[in-house]
Amino acid sequence: MPLAKTGRPLREHVEANAEEREGLRKRFGLLSLDRLSCTFDLKRGAENIVLAEGHIQARLEQACIITGEPVEEVIDEPFSLRFVPASEMPDDEDIDIEALLQEDADDIPYDGRMIDLGEAAAEQLALCLTPYPRRAGAGLETFVEVTPSDDELDARRDTARENPFDVLKKLRKEP
Repeated sequence: MPLAKTGRPLREHVEANAEEREGLRKRFGLLSLDRLSCTFDLKRGAENIVLAEGHIQARLEQACIITGEPVEEVIDEPFSLRFVPASEMPDDEDIDIEALLQEDADDIPYDGRMIDLGEAAAEQLALCLTPYPRRAGAGLETFVEVTPSDDELDARRDTARENPFDVLKKLRKEP
């Protein structure tokens, strides 16, 4: 999208075609990506910054981390972005992680003339994916508790145990 279009508020819609969805499926290791669309409400901010309020919708399948079976996921979420000229982005060593976490919108660099809304949609998709997808009923619901309860610990403490060094002393004294 040419930046010159953002003199006044603008609404842009991006929808991935079959070829683009296949590329994103491979890029993010998905089993399928049936739909990806994103709406951006853009307006100019100060100093060549473009502010975007958006909404992403996607339908996809990821592999269950336990069974490998498909787990369907539907994404329908709003987001906020700030497109900042690449020349004004801080160097990696100058980034204050704590300050970034406090901000409402993520900063995305652009070349100063064009904003790649397709790539912004792809990055939002990556951020919205469930990090460890699990199929319902797959593992961990029937796990075995290996940490003893407080009662079990107390019972173990109450049981008189022979000191292992005492056993060694007895062996030493026996001819």
